[in-house]
Amino acid sequence: MDVRSSEVTIPVGEARLPADLVLPADPVGVVLFAHGSGSSRHSPRNTAVARVLNGQSLGTVLVDLLTPEEDEVDARTAELRFDIGLLSDRLAAIVDWLAEEPSTRQLPIGLFGASTGAAAALVSAAYRPDRVGAVVSRGGRPDLAGASLSGVRAPTLLLVGGLDEQVIMLNEQARQALPGHVELHVVPGATHLFEEPGKLDQVADEAAAWFATHLRR
Repeated sequence: MDVRSSEVTIPVGEARLPADLVLPADPVGVVLFAHGSGSSRHSPRNTAVARVLNGQSLGTVLVDLLTPEEDEVDARTAELRFDIGLLSDRLAAIVDWLAEEPSTRQLPIGLFGASTGAAAALVSAAYRPDRVGAVVSRGGRPDLAGASLSGVRAPTLLLVGGLDEQVIMLNEQARQALPGHVELHVVPGATHLFEEPGKLDQVADEAAAWFATHLRR
């Protein structure tokens, strides 16, 4: 697979956020990942999904949404990982950066959010309706996006494990609040982290198909 990988630093206000940018030879779009609570851009689940997207001619950006100093605070208090306002503001700023960066500015942008990152992705999509073309949530908490759900215009796919009963209920409530094209897919036999054999592969394949369908130049 012919891909170009680079480590970049994305300026967001006074913060400088490290990120891994991967672009296939002729990308059809680029997907920005919003990891879940307590995770980082090195999340093995998100990197596994990103590799599948790269194989489908989709660029990917995996970024640490907290600075190293903030990470130290969050490791002690767990407060910043649930600060949806902070995370969504940073995601929106990274969307703006992608829209200006020479290597990505011609590409439609998608957002992939996991756990609490899904809420931040949806709020960011509401903030940037003209720039975010599609959203996928993996085991997400879209309910935490609150009133911002009504402002999401991007086609949205909600993926939830069939054994993750409480999160299924929360995703169903979010599905009803989202005004645009939205689908809720329940993956049979999967728990919250999709750790069962083959389940994360199914998530990656469905995400790739969603972005390939909805991200257009």
